[in-house]
Amino acid sequence: MLLIRCPYCEEERPELEFRNAGEAHIARPSNITATSDEDFEKFFFIRSNPKGIIFERWRHMHGCARFFNAARDTVTDKFVMTYKAGEPRPDLAAIAESGPAAWANRPPDQLNVKKPAAKRKSAKKGEA
Repeated sequence: MLLIRCPYCEEERPELEFRNAGEAHIARPSNITATSDEDFEKFFFIRSNPKGIIFERWRHMHGCARFFNAARDTVTDKFVMTYKAGEPRPDLAAIAESGPAAWANRPPDQLNVKKPAAKRKSAKKGEA
């Protein structure tokens, strides 16, 4: 399970608490009634689906219920960073250098302290 950091609650929570709200940083028309049917269809239904880092809107449904933006890699499904709604779109070069944002996106050796393996008692045939 992924952990996603809510920039408002300032903590990482399980992905089940969040809902995707589509692509972020989209210029919405000011007068929707003047939009043609073709442009309306393109705006609401046609989205890019690039391979690599994309910017999405998310909502912390079972927390603060606020919308925020996230940069997510579509190849690995890792969240690179999250930031508050209304903040400018971050620079991709800065994102690549920042490293993983969520605890669950880190390598396993950085997550847990390795515990020594428990020794098992082996029972051989003929031993009591």
